[in-house]
Amino acid sequence: MRFNNLNDWLNWQESLNPAEIELGLERVSEVSRRAGHASSFDCPLITVAGTNGKGSVVAMLEAMAISAGLNVCSYTSPHIFRYNERIKINSEPVTDDALCQAFEHVDQARGEYPLTYFEFGTLAAIELFFKQRSDLIILEVGLGGRLDAVNIMDADVSILTSIAIDHVDWLGDNRGAIGYEKAGIFRSGQPVICGDRDAPISVLEQAEKLHCEFMRLGEAYEADVRADGDWGLRSPFADIPSIAAPSLEGRFQYFNAAAAIVALQTLQIKGLLAADQTVEQFDQAIIAGLKEIKLPARFQKIHTTPKVYVDVAHNLQAAQALVSQLASTHIDGVKTWTILAMLSDKDIEGVVEGVSPQIDRWCFAGLESIPRGLSVNDLSARLPDILVSDNGIKETNEANQCKMSSAKALQADSVTAACKKVLSMVDEDDRIIIFGSFYTAAEAMQFFSDMNDIDVKSIV
Repeated sequence: MRFNNLNDWLNWQESLNPAEIELGLERVSEVSRRAGHASSFDCPLITVAGTNGKGSVVAMLEAMAISAGLNVCSYTSPHIFRYNERIKINSEPVTDDALCQAFEHVDQARGEYPLTYFEFGTLAAIELFFKQRSDLIILEVGLGGRLDAVNIMDADVSILTSIAIDHVDWLGDNRGAIGYEKAGIFRSGQPVICGDRDAPISVLEQAEKLHCEFMRLGEAYEADVRADGDWGLRSPFADIPSIAAPSLEGRFQYFNAAAAIVALQTLQIKGLLAADQTVEQFDQAIIAGLKEIKLPARFQKIHTTPKVYVDVAHNLQAAQALVSQLASTHIDGVKTWTILAMLSDKDIEGVVEGVSPQIDRWCFAGLESIPRGLSVNDLSARLPDILVSDNGIKETNEANQCKMSSAKALQADSVTAACKKVLSMVDEDDRIIIFGSFYTAAEAMQFFSDMNDIDVKSIV
């Protein structure tokens, strides 16, 4: 074995291919073939793509399928704290030893192919899942869909959560081009669940070309959300009139849950799932799983006094969803602070302007140690109409239309330093939202992990 330690494997993988992202299926397909794997599993596969909501839908599918008594494997990315979080069997992360064994098998099969970090992990997940006696496998696309490593496997059901502008360097700068890339996960004659009410024509054309059973939110199915938080599902298979609210925050999570339920209903109606239940029994079992979802850093409260939330929002669509959550939980007289750290390929100005109506105080932070991470100076430079002075007071020019004229902006070299700075200034009744990337959320969660009930004024 090349390495006996998981960290050694991961560090080596980071340097194997000079490109962090290199889309294309030739390398991965050939290595998978050499490893002895077919392009389909022995059980149903759901592949999930989309700009936002992928992680939520995977978590919902996993929780609901387990609640229905199924053995479930899932693959997601990125992770928050440990790499093992990416590959789960019945919601439990795989062990270091299992990962090392899978990495060794991939390494032996790859020959001289310079796999990327993501490709190596995807192939390891596929290797591990082929060894399991699974009833359902769920794979989350990393980036795009058509050329993403996950797409070497043929899905029995494809879920497309949303289409918005993100990763423009790889996917294009308009929804039509991005939709085309994401629709690359569709398979001929197989069902597609689309959670985007206004999916671009490129998505519809791909579904029609492949003769897919195309089920779109607002047409084939709908989530009817009631004022008390409960909701009902109108489905092409079986309506469910009363469902408790998902355990994840945000109105948009109802629509993610609806897509996940319809996907599972599709497999059950087609007789592809091992669940020995009637339609009604199956539906009751899966909706019970909505109460068991565990997904970190989705508007997650990680500290009480002051209230601190983290979110992985990192594009304009996600920022708009975050705004709705902040607005729905706003309390008059309570200031909202934000700590923002982002990657270089994101629409930083759009995100800042998008959330600004709900923000009273700003702190920009750096992610210099992260690939594609921006230093705080580079982050500030991407905001030409938002000038941060040396004394920490944000100044705006006359041309700036951003609704931030009364805000104050601070700077910090890291998320940790930003947390300390902001905590030294907030009132106990204030709230803090920390977002911008998975890395931002992870660093903040690590900082606050040992700080329950701490006197915030002692942080300097």
